[in-house]
Amino acid sequence: MNFLQVIFRGLWRRPVRTGLTVLGISIGIAAVVALVGMASGYEKSVVDQLDTIGIDVVVSNMQGGIMPKAFDESVRERIAAMPGVAEANATLMQMLSVEDAPMMVVYGRQWGSFTWDGFKVLDGRLPADESEAAVVLGKLAAEVLGKKTGDTIQIEAGEFRVVGIVDGSSVLENGAVNLALRRFQEASGYEGRANFINIRVKEGTDTEELCRAIELQNPGLRAVAAGEVVGTSQGFQLARAMSWSTSLLAIIVGVLGVMNTMLMSVFERKHEIGVLLALGWQRTRIMALILCESAIMGLIGGVVGVVLGAITLTVLEMTPYVRGFLEPDLGWSLALQAVIIAMLVGVVSGLYPAWRSSRLSPSLALQG
Repeated sequence: MNFLQVIFRGLWRRPVRTGLTVLGISIGIAAVVALVGMASGYEKSVVDQLDTIGIDVVVSNMQGGIMPKAFDESVRERIAAMPGVAEANATLMQMLSVEDAPMMVVYGRQWGSFTWDGFKVLDGRLPADESEAAVVLGKLAAEVLGKKTGDTIQIEAGEFRVVGIVDGSSVLENGAVNLALRRFQEASGYEGRANFINIRVKEGTDTEELCRAIELQNPGLRAVAAGEVVGTSQGFQLARAMSWSTSLLAIIVGVLGVMNTMLMSVFERKHEIGVLLALGWQRTRIMALILCESAIMGLIGGVVGVVLGAITLTVLEMTPYVRGFLEPDLGWSLALQAVIIAMLVGVVSGLYPAWRSSRLSPSLALQG
């Protein structure tokens, strides 16, 4: 019997216990994949949206959380007059419960701004002007809400007519409800307020210098180049940290489960380990045997966990809470990280049992 056969024989000795241990690891890894995939998906959705619209700089007051705080819309006029700014427009964005949908992204876009330009009208039209009580729905938002052109929709205190269905070329744009800024301000009670200023800069402008000038002129607001919004936002960093922290709890449970399984295995196999030592196996080889068994359980648990996590993300993507809001991101990088974490869980969990097994003396083990 070779080394590999001994490893799998040890794992198969108690198939139910081994299976439950692998399942515990799988659940922990599935939590990692699901939570991190959701956080990463939201970040990717924001980046895609900014790129699709063609925004160079974003001004907001969102460093304290994921949702930005509203500020006086007059800030836009001051920023638009600054050197290097080609165009600046105001946006009011809220995440609201809209009719039967528990959460929708609703945008009040400054009328006539470039944020309307990227829409491809699939059905109907865009609002005639900023005074019209009308909305256009992204194609995913229309599916979630069950609305078509000509229907009415209730948004906060206002009732609006759906005049168009559009393709915005990004998940956030396609999952959003869009209306003129003035009408959304009136409906939501945020008259004269916005929470984003979207900027296009003139060619040759130093973006970093412009951001510093904007922040100096407008204390309390933060100006960030579009490509750095996700990486520098405290809100996104907090969401990422929370997803990993929550996943860590599940991983710790997996570590304890594997360690318990391997300790029980060592206790039950004292006779076998004693025979192997008597046959001339080195103590380091005994340690390697136990570590390989725990690492293989981690590997299997990791692969199964990635599959479970992918299924979870697929199911979540179809729910009203997520559909049209973000597209969960499960890339090869995250899958590989998850499997490596699972194997490390197995190895770390097996260190103490492996050390215990190497301390057995052949004579004492054979007596057991």
